[in-house]
Amino acid sequence: MKRGEGGLARAALLTAALTAVGSLLGLMRDQALAHLFGAGSDTDAFLVAWTVPEFASTLLIEDAMALLLVPAFSRALAHRAAGQLAHGDPVRHLLRHTLPRLALASGAVAAVVVAWAPALVGGLAPGLADPSLAVDCTRLTATCVFTFALAGYCSAALRAHGRYISPATIYVAYNVGIIGTLLLSSGAHWGVRSAAAGVAIGGVLMVLVQAPSLWRVLRTAPGEGVAAQPASGTPPVLALALMAPVVVFTVSRQSQVLVERYLASPLAGGAISHLNYAQKVAQIPMMLSLMLCTVNFPVVARALAAGEPRTAQRRMERDLVAAAAIVLFGAAVVTAAAPQIIELLFQRGAFDAQDTGATAAIMRVYALGLLGQTLVGTLVRCYFSAARPLWYPAVAMLTGLAANIVGGLVAAAVWGAAGIAAANALGITVTAAMLLCGIRRQGVPLAVGGLSLALLKLTVAAAAATAAGWCVARTPVAPALAVALTTGVAAVTFLALAAAVQAPQIPSLFFSVSRRLTHAKENPQLGQNSLPGAQRSSMDRDVPLDQ
Repeated sequence: MKRGEGGLARAALLTAALTAVGSLLGLMRDQALAHLFGAGSDTDAFLVAWTVPEFASTLLIEDAMALLLVPAFSRALAHRAAGQLAHGDPVRHLLRHTLPRLALASGAVAAVVVAWAPALVGGLAPGLADPSLAVDCTRLTATCVFTFALAGYCSAALRAHGRYISPATIYVAYNVGIIGTLLLSSGAHWGVRSAAAGVAIGGVLMVLVQAPSLWRVLRTAPGEGVAAQPASGTPPVLALALMAPVVVFTVSRQSQVLVERYLASPLAGGAISHLNYAQKVAQIPMMLSLMLCTVNFPVVARALAAGEPRTAQRRMERDLVAAAAIVLFGAAVVTAAAPQIIELLFQRGAFDAQDTGATAAIMRVYALGLLGQTLVGTLVRCYFSAARPLWYPAVAMLTGLAANIVGGLVAAAVWGAAGIAAANALGITVTAAMLLCGIRRQGVPLAVGGLSLALLKLTVAAAAATAAGWCVARTPVAPALAVALTTGVAAVTFLALAAAVQAPQIPSLFFSVSRRLTHAKENPQLGQNSLPGAQRSSMDRDVPLDQ
């Protein structure tokens, strides 16, 4: 592997910084929406239209495209390194046979969405107060089916080449497009349609920020001048068979949003908005936790492609424990200080105290499913790193979706929007449990028993941190101070309890990362193997949890 631990650490730092900026801009975007339009029927109409880019981003950027193309480009790079050039440069051969087809298919789907927008809105939210407004917004957001497909393709290709910076900027560009459009059109009487126009503009910017980097990678790639021989490429039927498990998994996972908005559309105006704001804030810890997997996924894919399952196992087990620690601590803070967080972020303009209370209550329920969300996002990368994607993750996700639907139908009638959030948490937890329990039977070498015990210990620490933070959050102080105090107390409690119950790798995690970053800064040409073995902890040696 070309990138050492120092290179991955620097990539993780830069990706973290850009992810943080993108998340901050995402919050600013949501704050602008809340300030300008509140949590009423107009915002509900826009959020129904926003289902299109949310669905497209999961399918074309975050999950399906990455899970298919990162391993594909990794294998092409491995073939290039091995001198397997029967059809010319393997990377360019893959590009020629996939990108044009993707562009044509995504453009056609975007056109269909524009034409059938009224039927789509009627199916997504039959109880919506103003379907015509949602139709207008849907036709504007439909363009991102095309632009997100191109952006996701660029991201997967660049990450497989070890280029992480440009892909990490896409949500910065996306949110800048939305916020800029909202600000520039504030006096144009477009209403919430301006947000939909911003989504369309943001999608274009996501492609533009990556295109120069991809062009440089392809222009300087080895294989220039190698005569390409005629090739038929992957047969269409085989290509569809390889894509099907990933697509079914991704569509099933994103369908949770469809279920929520369908069930919430007959409720009082603003229910969809409350669910949206609560979910966006609650998922911030999950996004930060999955950052580790985004950086390391190409490494795992290359290890499996090279026949090194133990290397992949060590990387995935370490990532799972670290990601779980991050998301459980975040869930503790979100649960303990939910009203203060929502008040601090959104309570201004058209978003009033009643909206704050409703959103905070829902956010606490969503937090119950954060560990499941992170486990699913992490484990599925391990499943789909194989040369031929497995069907088991899709079956697990469909089972979780069924639990979500049944639970939502029952809970929404009793508890309203909070019941819908509870059903979401139930469904994703069922999927996570199935993926974790079934991973060894599917041939992926992870120590399920050790991982389960580690997750249990971290959950105990998070429960204690939640209780401590809850007590602090009740202090009658300003929301910003309450959030800061809650975060500090929860952090101390979480780390102390994690150490007390001997959660694996937690004490060495921060020490190891800090030392590696310092070492990489002082010796950028050296990787992990240059560290003296006598000075390296078990975390540094990536000892599997089954040893």
